[in-house]
Amino acid sequence: MNPLEVEDAVVEYRVPGKPSVRAVAGVSLTVAAGEVVGLVGESGCGKSSLGRAIVGLNPLDSGRVLIDGRPISPLGRRARPVADRAVQMVFQDPYSSLNPRRRVGRQIQDAIAGRGGAARVAELLESVGLPASAAARFPHQFSGGQRQRIAIARALASEPRVIVADEPVSALDASTRLQVAGLLSETATAQGVALLMISHDLSGLRVIADRIAVMYFGRIVEVGPTDAVWSNPRHPYTRALIGAIPRLGRDAQMPAEPPRRETVVVGDDDARLVECGPGHVVAAEALVAS
Repeated sequence: MNPLEVEDAVVEYRVPGKPSVRAVAGVSLTVAAGEVVGLVGESGCGKSSLGRAIVGLNPLDSGRVLIDGRPISPLGRRARPVADRAVQMVFQDPYSSLNPRRRVGRQIQDAIAGRGGAARVAELLESVGLPASAAARFPHQFSGGQRQRIAIARALASEPRVIVADEPVSALDASTRLQVAGLLSETATAQGVALLMISHDLSGLRVIADRIAVMYFGRIVEVGPTDAVWSNPRHPYTRALIGAIPRLGRDAQMPAEPPRRETVVVGDDDARLVECGPGHVVAAEALVAS
């Protein structure tokens, strides 16, 4: 049994007087303990909607999300059940997810599973590369990279089985992106946490992810080991993402702006994933096209 199992998840947004928008169109995905899965796709493909549905922030219209085989409950106004705290989220902007009026140590202590005090807070802060003295300070007294480390420490405080990280390094400068991403990856591996890393940066995921899942217009179109997806992409959209990565060097050609794409309507049969290599699956439409 995998810590995270997503089965045919569908998420729709409804606006009065307008047709509903299907952001997630039947996604199935698994993440094993200690595994890092990178979910990649362009803005608007539905990856953040899927991440928020996994932690219960977005209600599912159909399908289900299982944490250790147990369905996750939608997040409401009341305190979340203790069992549901096994899934945690690290948001893109740590300053907006941290309470600016409360000291860092108090915010981490609120999330500690069971009884815990200053010693446990200090241990968590040190595990993400911050001194124990940081507990007495407020979020605005830290840099962006340090605030993201605090957010990671708070996520780890409840001893989660699953962590969903939604663009956790996109707001950071280049010098700290790899450090924070590496911290998440190393923590997941060391503690046996299933980590779903959401990003639009395929080259960044290449360094830390065990597997890559490519999302396109609300569907997963390719999943496979990172090296296999990178060296032998089978779906045209995956090849387009890799081709859009700027190359280094004086003579390297910058990628041209791709033509505007219209919404693609794909039948269920064409959208099903078929095996094209060991642990490597791709949407049937890609094999038909090739």
